Amino acid sequence: MDSTEWTNYIEGFPQTHLLQTSAWGMLKSSFGWRVRWVQADNAGAQILFRKLPLGFTLAYIPKGPVGAWLPELVPAINRVCKEERAFMLKIEPDAIWDNDLADRLQAHGFSPSAQTIQPQRTITVDLTPDEDEILARMKQKTRYNIRLAERKGVAVRPWNDVLAFAAMTLETAERDQFGSHSHAYFQRAYDLFHPSAGCELFVAEVEDKPVAAMMVFARGQRAWYFYGASLSIHREKMPTYLLQWAAMRWAKARGCASYDLWGIPDADEKTLEDQFTHRSDGLWGVYRFKRGFGGQVFRRMGAWDLPYSPHLSRLYQLIIRMRSHG
Repeated sequence: MDSTEWTNYIEGFPQTHLLQTSAWGMLKSSFGWRVRWVQADNAGAQILFRKLPLGFTLAYIPKGPVGAWLPELVPAINRVCKEERAFMLKIEPDAIWDNDLADRLQAHGFSPSAQTIQPQRTITVDLTPDEDEILARMKQKTRYNIRLAERKGVAVRPWNDVLAFAAMTLETAERDQFGSHSHAYFQRAYDLFHPSAGCELFVAEVEDKPVAAMMVFARGQRAWYFYGASLSIHREKMPTYLLQWAAMRWAKARGCASYDLWGIPDADEKTLEDQFTHRSDGLWGVYRFKRGFGGQVFRRMGAWDLPYSPHLSRLYQLIIRMRSHG
């Protein structure tokens, strides 16, 4: 199966996550991953393989498999993983947490992973109401900040200066102490998704000078906010709030019914609300921002590992734990 066949196949699954599209596979294949596809009648998967020392690979299925895959697709996945000399398969299903699914995963040899790659918990905004209703569902302070940005002269427009956006993300990453992708990565993503209206890069400007920017993606009726950046200047004019509103309006205009703000702390809603005012570590700072847009908190299944070589899998987990505490 090639990328075109996979693209045609997932047309039958309109809710397929962006990370299971062939365009996403092409993006990752440009940065060290190998892509394979498997399918059965009612299920399929895009599998990424990362080469490791001694000829082994790590297999990874982000936000998949697609369709009713347990147990029908498991033999085909295992076969391809064996061909690629995978010592372990990591999956992150695009499903809301479900105890029955967790039991079925464990019955097929999967165990909860100590390493989650994609955020397990997120906030999703319903875009089906009209714009006034979407605004009305937001926190009062968020609505105020959107209007403040407009009053203070912040202007948002589509942008194609990916190099400037990448530079802005580096400044943001240094200030807020998180990782960032390279210019080449952002450029490849933009080139793959933008021509088909699968993504848009927005910039917020004050007096024609960029102060914040973000890249939003969409497939079918779903949209995702993946990458954002802001400079230290003019932050009091709240440009990031107007940016998010512009992205939501863009997603709604292209037919999306939901907007995923992508990534908050993995804590229950009571803990989130009790602690967000005095915590800023990890994703707590962004939760304070994202909670204001009136979305609903969802917890996905998270990461699950299927070891093919128990010894290498244990070694890998040990290395991951050492790095996380390093």
